[in-house]
Amino acid sequence: MKMILVRRFRVLILMAFLAACALHLVLDLLPKLERSAARPSGEPGCSCAQPAAEAAAPGWAQARGHPGGELEAAASAAGDAGWPNKHTLRILQDFSSDPSSNLTSHSLEKLPPQPKRPRAPRRGRILESGAPQIRLTGRSPRDPGPRGPVLPPGLSGDGSLLTRLFQHPLYQVPIPPLTEGDVLFNVNSDIRFNPKAATAENPDWPHEGPEDEFLPTGEAAVDSYPNWLKFHIGINRYELYSRHNPAVGALLQDLGTQKITSVGQDGAVGGAMKSGGTQLKLIMTFQNYGQALFKPMKQTREQETPPDFFYFSDYERHNAEIAAFHLDRILDFRRVPPVAGRLVNMTKEIRDVTRDKKLWRTFFISPANNVCFYGECSYYCSTEHALCGKPDQIEGSLAAFLPDLALAKRKTWRNPWRRSYHKRKKAEWEVDPDYCEEVRQTPPYDSSHRLLDVMDMTIFDFLMGNMDRHHYETFEKFGNETFIIHLDNGRGFGKHSHDELSILVPLQQCCRIRRSTYLRLQLLAQEEHRLSLLMAEALRADRVAPVLLQPHLEALDRRLRIVLRAVGDCVEKDGLHSVVEDDLGPEHRAAAGR
Repeated sequence: MKMILVRRFRVLILMAFLAACALHLVLDLLPKLERSAARPSGEPGCSCAQPAAEAAAPGWAQARGHPGGELEAAASAAGDAGWPNKHTLRILQDFSSDPSSNLTSHSLEKLPPQPKRPRAPRRGRILESGAPQIRLTGRSPRDPGPRGPVLPPGLSGDGSLLTRLFQHPLYQVPIPPLTEGDVLFNVNSDIRFNPKAATAENPDWPHEGPEDEFLPTGEAAVDSYPNWLKFHIGINRYELYSRHNPAVGALLQDLGTQKITSVGQDGAVGGAMKSGGTQLKLIMTFQNYGQALFKPMKQTREQETPPDFFYFSDYERHNAEIAAFHLDRILDFRRVPPVAGRLVNMTKEIRDVTRDKKLWRTFFISPANNVCFYGECSYYCSTEHALCGKPDQIEGSLAAFLPDLALAKRKTWRNPWRRSYHKRKKAEWEVDPDYCEEVRQTPPYDSSHRLLDVMDMTIFDFLMGNMDRHHYETFEKFGNETFIIHLDNGRGFGKHSHDELSILVPLQQCCRIRRSTYLRLQLLAQEEHRLSLLMAEALRADRVAPVLLQPHLEALDRRLRIVLRAVGDCVEKDGLHSVVEDDLGPEHRAAAGR
């Protein structure tokens, strides 16, 4: 009798297990069955419910093979409910701060292959051109309307020092007329940005809040584009953004206020913890599908780099990234991507939205009951160097992504005046006073204006005190005749009490500088346009102000005088015409009074 009861009990357990499995399968398949039932008959594989989708599939395939196909897909028409795949917007963006970033962890080269789907038809066709193209209606983003100085939020007004500076003739010198080969992306007109198409096709994409918040409402299509995309399509051979691009100020506002929907996700829809760097960086995805590189606060404003620290083991400072963007803009280089400060809730805006298990596992509660995490990186990523909030709020900088390498390839160059990154060895330029003559005989420094760009970068780094400029990047499409992108400025503004004169060695050895750069430096040394006051005003509007303490602002004025003195020594030694490269026309020299 006992054996019979035991057998019956085992059978009951087995039947309960099978019933649970069946219920699990039904619950898993129910959403798919509902979506299949909702589709019109004859369209088993398409959720877009457009009869012409199958006919358009070859066109989409052609677009994906075209350099600009992905960018056009990101700006799909409002009427196109089909979305190519959930990587479409994400592929538009990339930010690089490492020489190895040509294979970044968030580029398509490391994403799993996605099955091809038939795509909805698009109006018009792709032009046969070597540049990616975007279809827009209304005015071009490179012709945004009435000209005038565009400042970050809170900096406009008649009494603004920045307004007066940007009205000076030296800040009105136009760039050469742009041809098709001078723009990073060609612009046509027709397609409207419609994020709802992405979430309709891919419910996994992180999206919260009202569905119609970012939908076009009848305005010109260019105005419906998010600010990060307007920034991307404004890049050209001569500048990362124009002086009069209103999207830059709006993008700074977005970086500080947009809802963060994903952090550290090494997959289809979010960012990824940036690999390859020496210190922790996170990639954050926003509600408007933009992405930015987040550098958390590691030091207080008052802390200076210890005197016994080597330049290559120094902390990266988030406030240095913010200040570098504004300094670059005041110098009129416009070669640093927009950066803004932000106070981030580590619990709600990092831990709770991350899908990166490695990052999530590094969160813990400190003995002081603060939320902490440390992530993974080469240096300073351990429990002893954890980043802790107060109790869960942490300050950081957010740098807007550049277009993804799949759309706009960038070339990495070794800085000729790169340091040895060794505790005892010195680089060649540190022991050879004639080193610049060797550089001048080496392409691309022998024929293009690249050497003058390096001099600009040298002055920029000296003003910040940044010794960590080992490589730089340029957009591959423009060849050697283009500007240097000033990336990764986190090791600037470390010591206000010390001026690192070795950073100026390239300028002292080569004795070359652009006339426009020289005149602007002289202008910023005048009392009415003093550099420290301009920087203080620019940084005042940031959400983590004060970004720089007064001693760092005063150091900018002191270092500017050192740069002008170095140029003066070169002029006295070699003559004005040998030192100063005239890049201004006669009319602009006359307007500047020089």
